Amino acid sequence: MSGPLSGTLVLDLTHVLAGPFASMTLADLGARVIKVERPGQGDDTRAFPPFKGGKSAYFATINHGKESIALDLKAPEDRAIFDRLLARADILLENYRPGVMERLGYGWEALHARHPKLIYGAVSGFGHTGPEAQRPAYDMVVQARGGVMSITGERDREPVRVGASIGDIVAGMYLVQGVLAALLQVDRGGAGQKIDVAMLDSQLALLEHAIAITSVTGEPPRPSGARHPSITPFETFHAEDGLFVIAAGNDGLFARLCEALDLPLADDPRFATNPARCQNARLLKRLIEAVTIDRRKAFWIDTLTRAGIPTGPIQNVAEVLNDPQIRARNMVVDVLGPDGAPAYTAAGNPIKMTDLPDPTTRAPAPDLDADRAAILDWLDKDAAG
Repeated sequence: MSGPLSGTLVLDLTHVLAGPFASMTLADLGARVIKVERPGQGDDTRAFPPFKGGKSAYFATINHGKESIALDLKAPEDRAIFDRLLARADILLENYRPGVMERLGYGWEALHARHPKLIYGAVSGFGHTGPEAQRPAYDMVVQARGGVMSITGERDREPVRVGASIGDIVAGMYLVQGVLAALLQVDRGGAGQKIDVAMLDSQLALLEHAIAITSVTGEPPRPSGARHPSITPFETFHAEDGLFVIAAGNDGLFARLCEALDLPLADDPRFATNPARCQNARLLKRLIEAVTIDRRKAFWIDTLTRAGIPTGPIQNVAEVLNDPQIRARNMVVDVLGPDGAPAYTAAGNPIKMTDLPDPTTRAPAPDLDADRAAILDWLDKDAAG
């Protein structure tokens, strides 16, 4: 695939989600990704449902377009192959517990001495430093430990996990950012770097307003349901046929909202400023819903959109996949099967660039060790040439 990372080789030793999400993003930007998997088993997600034709859709939608080679890094013959790959690689990604790569002889210090331009990206639950670096973690653990669950859900009810695996995905995003920054440094003549991303750290980085509130008031925020704790009105509202959202993020938008709803509240001292609206949020919600409850969602979304007020429906995933705007942005793509026919539906690449191809399909996800012969042939030809 062409793109800004065309010609960049990534050795991907990661599994499950955070690391594979990062390598998928690099592949979408044009990098060649060789997935190095455990012989016989491969990535854990190969066994995750749902399945189609005996193959995991979960695995296919995160690992499309990559190559697979199964290597036992304790076996001399496979280590020799891995060493040949390292000599040609620009980036190595791994998500083992800290110390595993060192015990294999492939830790950062050893690799940096042998390959000073190599970028080493590591993602783990708690990072490579600190007293709990060796603890295992999954998305649920870091969402809970990192404070995200404490502000998610309805007030006075049990905390809930964010539905998407943001513990993994956000860490994968930060790993990509670090890798791209390190690539820029290498391109400018510098040395490769180690990027150490912790899933727990990445959750803390998401807490923006929650940290601000806690640091100023001394009180940690509690869950506020769909309502933003610092902006009002910024939540769900009832229409005749269900809920929709209104996000009036400043005084000007609130004045437009009042005009669109024919509510004389813009100059009311209880609602004239955002702090006042936040203090009287429950009352304001009741006053707005007294108007919106009499018409259907589509009417209000159309009316408010024409007035320039951010609004929209609450869509389920099936509706999102058929959303005309989503479709127009090529954000729903087909992952092909081995026969070249569409086999799975996946999210497209949200990074749109003028010179980056954005095809409507993605190459198949590899079977375990499927590319061994081709990779070895490439290594031999590369060495001979």
